[in-house]
Amino acid sequence: MNREGPDVFDARLHLLDRQVVDVDGVPVVTVADVELTELPAGKVPQGTPAPRITALLSGPSLATRIFGGKSPERLLHRIEWRHLRRLGTALELDIPGEDLDATWAERWVRDRIIRKIPGGSHDPQ
Repeated sequence: MNREGPDVFDARLHLLDRQVVDVDGVPVVTVADVELTELPAGKVPQGTPAPRITALLSGPSLATRIFGGKSPERLLHRIEWRHLRRLGTALELDIPGEDLDATWAERWVRDRIIRKIPGGSHDPQ
């Protein structure tokens, strides 16, 4: 894949709290954390490659930022790094947001609540 953006960047500055938009430009989630490749346990031997990003993580992170700690992994949703198309003000994906687990709650509300409201199954005219 031909990804746009720098190969080396500051993850805190360029990824965390950034809006993620899908292939159609629809906002999906914001990035709460990143997942990296694992390094060997103990002292890292010289010449070991630097960790690489494997996924963007989204989910509840406000409490952990205020009180410290880490969000439980079961609450975080993964977006594979290979789906990132462009790194910019917003992070652009090459897939639709409907294909992501991160949007399950929005889909559930739309399908189970909003559609049952009269006029909720179509766009207003």
